[in-house]
Amino acid sequence: MRITVATASLVMVAMPSMGFLPTVRHQGARAQRRNLRMAAKCDVMVVGCGLPSRGMGWFHSLQMLNGECPSAELNHIVEPWFLGGGKEVTGMASNWRVPYNTTNARPPTFAQGPAGEEFAAFKEEWEPKGCAFHASLETVPPPTGPRMALIAGRTADNPKLLRDVIEAGCTKVMLEKPGATTVADLVDMSAYAKEKGVDVYMGYNKNIASYITKAREVEAKTEGAKTKLVTLNAYERDELEECFTRNSEGLLKNMAIHELALAATFYGMRASNVETVEVNEENSECLTLGGFTDFVKVEFTMTTTEGTSVTIFADRCGGAEAMAIVSDSTGKEVFTSTLPDEALKAEVEKKMADFPDVMPYFWQQESDYRSLKERCAVMAVSNERGAPEGVATIEIAIAALELAEYLTPIMQKELM
Repeated sequence: MRITVATASLVMVAMPSMGFLPTVRHQGARAQRRNLRMAAKCDVMVVGCGLPSRGMGWFHSLQMLNGECPSAELNHIVEPWFLGGGKEVTGMASNWRVPYNTTNARPPTFAQGPAGEEFAAFKEEWEPKGCAFHASLETVPPPTGPRMALIAGRTADNPKLLRDVIEAGCTKVMLEKPGATTVADLVDMSAYAKEKGVDVYMGYNKNIASYITKAREVEAKTEGAKTKLVTLNAYERDELEECFTRNSEGLLKNMAIHELALAATFYGMRASNVETVEVNEENSECLTLGGFTDFVKVEFTMTTTEGTSVTIFADRCGGAEAMAIVSDSTGKEVFTSTLPDEALKAEVEKKMADFPDVMPYFWQQESDYRSLKERCAVMAVSNERGAPEGVATIEIAIAALELAEYLTPIMQKELM
């Protein structure tokens, strides 16, 4: 029997006759809240869906629309560009996003494709099934209960979007990384959310990924252990100019921000306590393309004043994989965990072959994305404050972004 919000009270009374649950009057407050959480679904709104097959917001939306997150019900998608000035676009960057309050600006053309038509087809498929599509937050009806906003638009728009969704009545916010383009913006966002009593969770899915958990377990048992965090994307060299333009905040604030969040969460790395930064120049490359200077790849080791160290390697053209490599005190590698692991790799490769237009890393991390949203939705519908187990908060995002801003000029100066 499917339990919905509307049937929760009835079922909780009726089920005792079937021998499943005690009646409501015999339950304690905690048990009642637990049963309500099990029965209810969190009203979710995605802001910034992006292009089907390419946008992170689209992938989040698809998982919820397909019922992969049992506690999340996606009722509204807000997409200013493809429901505004981007309706007729046929040639554009694959995941280009205009500023939130701009509806008619045209993006630069990098790749030809029926972008507007693709989004229209996505809307036509899901709108009749109950998910409403909006060009603006202004047309979204106010919530009647707990509502979580999942913001996955342009990073530069997030400070305004966070305020807008909170003012629109959202009680929880899930914010895609890195959260904002500057530390100052992120600090202001955190302060505003706290003032309004709204918890902000971050889309740092690697914090709860099994490959990280496994590596940390080995690390804890290995004397003098050192860990290297690796993240690889599958861009071709001729796609780098588009990549640099579309992700103009830079590699450390975008692709490698997950690893910086891991460093902040599990290794205590902060911009204020990093004593040394060693760049492996032989495994690093920095270029200026389309007016943007950024890393194609970079490997570096941070060591804190307390002597804790961690190495990060990010390569935009290195493949479609993430790894955690643990070495012992002699430098010998004793353990490597991967995302995807061998069991998942065949499944990922099949999906990549079946859906070649979908970004490969979506398939690598789909179970973690799913778990992250489910944990956040359960917490949102409970009306309780705090963060779900393992989920990064906006405070971790601030620490990660501070590291990115500290490290980028140091390493670019060394490589240019």
